[in-house]
Amino acid sequence: MAANDGEEATVSLVDVLEEDEELENEASAVLGGSDSEKCSYPEGYVKRQALYACNTCTPKGGEPAGICLACSYKCHEGHELFELYTKRNFRCDCGNDKFGEMECKLFPDKEKVNLGNKYSHNFFGLYCTCDRPYPDPEDEVADEMIQCIICEDWLHGRHLGCLVPECVELQEMICESCMNKSLFLWTYAAHIAVPPILKVSKAAEESKVEVEHDEEENKCEKEVIKSLVEDKTEVNGTAGCKRKHQELEASSVEGSRPDCRLEEMKASGKSRAQHGAVFWPASWRTKLCSCSVCKDIFMNAGVAFLFDDTDTVLAYENKGKTSEQAGGAEGRDPLMSALNNLNRVQQLEIIHEYNDMKTELKDYLQRFAAEGKVVTPEDIRHFFEQQQTRKRRRANAGQYYCS
Repeated sequence: MAANDGEEATVSLVDVLEEDEELENEASAVLGGSDSEKCSYPEGYVKRQALYACNTCTPKGGEPAGICLACSYKCHEGHELFELYTKRNFRCDCGNDKFGEMECKLFPDKEKVNLGNKYSHNFFGLYCTCDRPYPDPEDEVADEMIQCIICEDWLHGRHLGCLVPECVELQEMICESCMNKSLFLWTYAAHIAVPPILKVSKAAEESKVEVEHDEEENKCEKEVIKSLVEDKTEVNGTAGCKRKHQELEASSVEGSRPDCRLEEMKASGKSRAQHGAVFWPASWRTKLCSCSVCKDIFMNAGVAFLFDDTDTVLAYENKGKTSEQAGGAEGRDPLMSALNNLNRVQQLEIIHEYNDMKTELKDYLQRFAAEGKVVTPEDIRHFFEQQQTRKRRRANAGQYYCS
């Protein structure tokens, strides 16, 4: 709501709600894609799910283990947990041999270990190539963390070996280490990845301009010479020799295969410096070659999941949003409609109430974050019960906002 001249600038509650919408959507997308009531173990190696590691039950120095969302609520309440966001192809470990005498309350009949699970230092609360916790109490640099889609580790933006492009939330990232384990991905990077943004000093930038200028002049000279040679060839009536030469070059490409995108990219000669993380645009996976030979290459490298569009975190989040909307969206629109029908004074009253509640809720949740505890539905209900008690006390004392 815009303020009139001379009045204090205000915003409507709708504006305040929209400000928090992004964070709410992110939380519902991650948690909405997982079941908060049932252990995911019977589903086997779940394609993608929200995971946690319990530092209370499996501390550093022991065996790494991961637990599903439901077990984090029901079996590890009050424990110190590391939130791992999502992982692919993982089966819940809760209550297996890694947890000693502890049994899972939701599904105790588990195998001793899940041999198909993959673990990393993330399961001990450590991330990035710097092997540090997040948030890091000793790190004074404000930096975002970005997840590699192959190793699924989280890396600081400043440790990627390149600058982070704009709109990174719309892109997928593969770290330099994973790129070098599957070298063929560099060929794709040269053709379909987001161009790298490298840090360049002013002196280096000036030198680069001079080199590019010289290269441009040499290119022009070569083009002139090439055109003269081609004209001479045409005059002598031997234009076919040029075509034969091109055909010989094409046929000499090592291991060339018809209808293979990867081979076509190699033959083009276009390359990219094999340094730093690589960011990929939306739908880049659809441009990967799916011929039988390439499928074997991806399979042997352990990255065959790149052919699966539903493997992405974005696809998982969309699934979570759909589930969340199906379960609770009906009650949202009537509230918004009611707010729009309130007058300015009534909206201000609600804004004051909402801001107070928001501050208290933030302080309430920070205690859980500091202790590494998961917030359960019971904790939220307890918070709002406290709010109702305070509201009744204010009402009994006659502390109303003016209307």
